[in-house]
Amino acid sequence: MRVITILGPSHSGKSELATALATLEGNNQPPGKTTDVAQIHTFAFKGEEWGVIDIAGGVENLASAGPALAASDAAVVCVPADDASGVLAAPYLRMVEEAGIPAFLFINKMDQADGRVADIVAALQTYCRHNIILRQIPIREGGRVVGAVDLISERAWQYREGQPSALVAFPDSAHVRERQARGEMLEALADYDDDLLEQLIEDRKPIAEDVYEVATRVLRHNDMIPALLGSALHRNGILRLMKSLRHEAPTVDAAVRRLDDGATAENGVIAVGCAADVVKHLGKTIVLRAMTDDVGTGTQVCGTTLGTLTPLRADGRSLAAGQIGAVVKSDHLDLGFAYDSTGQIGLPDWAQPRPSTFQRIITPMHERDDARLSTALERLAEVDPGLSLAQDDVTGHALVGVQGPLHLRRILAQLATSFGVDVSDAPVPLALRETITRPATIHHRHRKQSGGAGQFADVVLSISPSLRGSGFSFREEIKGGAIPKGYIPAVEAGVREALQAGVNGHPVVDVQVVLQDGKHHSVDSSDHAFRTAGKAAVKTALEDAGAVVLHPIMKVAIHVPAVFTGGLVPVVSGMKGQILGFMSHPEAAGWDVFETLLPVAAQDQLSASLASATRGTAWFSSDFDHYEEMRA
Repeated sequence: MRVITILGPSHSGKSELATALATLEGNNQPPGKTTDVAQIHTFAFKGEEWGVIDIAGGVENLASAGPALAASDAAVVCVPADDASGVLAAPYLRMVEEAGIPAFLFINKMDQADGRVADIVAALQTYCRHNIILRQIPIREGGRVVGAVDLISERAWQYREGQPSALVAFPDSAHVRERQARGEMLEALADYDDDLLEQLIEDRKPIAEDVYEVATRVLRHNDMIPALLGSALHRNGILRLMKSLRHEAPTVDAAVRRLDDGATAENGVIAVGCAADVVKHLGKTIVLRAMTDDVGTGTQVCGTTLGTLTPLRADGRSLAAGQIGAVVKSDHLDLGFAYDSTGQIGLPDWAQPRPSTFQRIITPMHERDDARLSTALERLAEVDPGLSLAQDDVTGHALVGVQGPLHLRRILAQLATSFGVDVSDAPVPLALRETITRPATIHHRHRKQSGGAGQFADVVLSISPSLRGSGFSFREEIKGGAIPKGYIPAVEAGVREALQAGVNGHPVVDVQVVLQDGKHHSVDSSDHAFRTAGKAAVKTALEDAGAVVLHPIMKVAIHVPAVFTGGLVPVVSGMKGQILGFMSHPEAAGWDVFETLLPVAAQDQLSASLASATRGTAWFSSDFDHYEEMRA
């Protein structure tokens, strides 16, 4: 079985394309495995077994694309026939190129095309380091696309509604365009084949079979991305795409070689998880692609035997190399990994999810569900690489990081439907801090007499601001034994305790405290007394030292198609961000990295603004940089 992953922007017709491929020979079965993000079709074509993983559009779903691509032999990037599709396809072209996986480009919805195909390809080429070569050109009648010319075989095909295209006489109107486009395709292919280059130099017409052979080699070596045309809804151009996949897409051996580098066991990678879900009353379900033969129920995988495995197409309870199956009762397997016999192998960096920068506090609607919520979130994190879990330091509640608002909505729905846990979500409380703006000195005496031994401690403390980011420092300048050395650590402990909550109730940072003088009593002084005195002295001093509130500033790196970079300036400025600059991404064609310092409170707003300002193509990572005074 060979497996391909279909990627593309929302509303590009990916699901229609997957269904059209799966039903070419009359297979009308529903997808073998469906999750909220991935649909998996298995079918036969020309006597060969195939699997198609259809990943839902939207950059929030790219976290699930990594495992799918890692398990695949090739990818198909599906885009609508619109020159605006170039920038919308940018995240998917970037991911395919980073993966180093052979890929086809399918320009869909040709029945709705108004512009030139060359303009569409040019727009896509902006975001692709690989050369995109047209393998077909459209045939138009009355402004409508009614067919296509194959540039290798030089045959013309007329589209038929819901049926394979029909071979027709080569239209006279297409000769000029065909010669030009074919020449460009051959010249591009000749860069990778000396024989073809020689034929072109000698002005000899290459044999179609030889050109197909070169095209296959170029695709499998991931040197170029061929572009094909059609309409999945009307079943136009689907057979041509499927034939190209059949002849040119590599077999499972290529996927094994990509994954074996990280294997630790002698027998290498056994399987890779390509999709997963948590099903009510069934538990965790992992969809595996076998990388070796005889992977089935009871096989030693990841240090433990597999649970019940059901092939999605083959009979029996085991998979041959390349086949796909769903396994349950194997809680030791998580999505986002390949597996050998001894453990899990992390997938390459390109397959890792983007930072989960959209964060929320999750609390159960009923206190009795607190433990169930914790278990449910851990289960979901095992099948969703884009979900991160932590505990909020302020509230103690669960802190979830997701890919965006739609991803959050899906997680909340899964908690309710699969685990029966109703929850509410709220923004993460700001981790505010305080500091002081001027020095202050305080003399405080702690005295208490209640019968028996009393409490006595006398301290003179000075507190002053220090450099931003320097934290807290304490030193003593006691002379003549006014305070015995043994009591000084107690004073520092009291000072630290007082700084945990300043005038405004937030931890105090970036201050230095000096113990200048004091007194003690030979009977009534104690660690407790000096600790209490140090704490009270600092509390009083903070009121005189001009306390101000600080908020965290994050260093944010926004990955954005270059066409949208200029539009980010007013967006970031409107959030009181400080623009640091931008530069072209060194490895991603058509992308910039836009850097800014931004208040952490603006991160949610940034997520929403990026979605609208960049048509859902940009994403960002952020790291704490420093604290800054909060201004009205």
